[in-house]
Amino acid sequence: MARQMAPVCRLCRREGEKLFLKGDKCYSDKCPVERRPYAPGQHGRERKKMSDYALHLREKQKLRRIYGVLERQFRRDYYNAARKKGVTGAVLPQALEMRLDNILYRLGFAASRAQARQLVTHGHFTVNGRKVDIPSYGTRPGDVIAPRPASRDLEVIRNNVEAAAQRSLPEWLELNPETMEGRVKALPSRDQIDTNVKEALIVEFYSW
Repeated sequence: MARQMAPVCRLCRREGEKLFLKGDKCYSDKCPVERRPYAPGQHGRERKKMSDYALHLREKQKLRRIYGVLERQFRRDYYNAARKKGVTGAVLPQALEMRLDNILYRLGFAASRAQARQLVTHGHFTVNGRKVDIPSYGTRPGDVIAPRPASRDLEVIRNNVEAAAQRSLPEWLELNPETMEGRVKALPSRDQIDTNVKEALIVEFYSW
């Protein structure tokens, strides 16, 4: 599995907003986006007028980086969404939200999507009682996600669940903190997805 090895806070600064790639650091005063609210690099402070292509590209890059998806995989996800019924701009973020690594992040089992991918790859979680080690695994309504019995007492998972108890859970998910089981109640609607992305620009980007 390929990984983003460069400093991820630079990605947030490049997009000009928080993408919540570093877990708790994004909620603290140490967040580089708040301390240096401009693009990285020598010319980051300069204001540049972006072309139409650049505006479309930035929206695509923003959504791709939020979910930690590589370019080739993101392109495949887009074309899969385009073949499904419904508006492509709404189906695409919905499909990304249903990824197993994102579900773990939303449920609070992981502090970030990157950490969720690592936990899944190491085989710490099950879906409907079966071990799944593929972060891009697409969950469905009714699926039950939980740590494996041998992984329930991992300090990192317990600490994440306790920290996430202070944040609200999406309406389309539910979590039982006692049994440490999460369930996908339904497919999320676009209004229930908090990503600040203009999907229409992404659709136009791939239409060129």
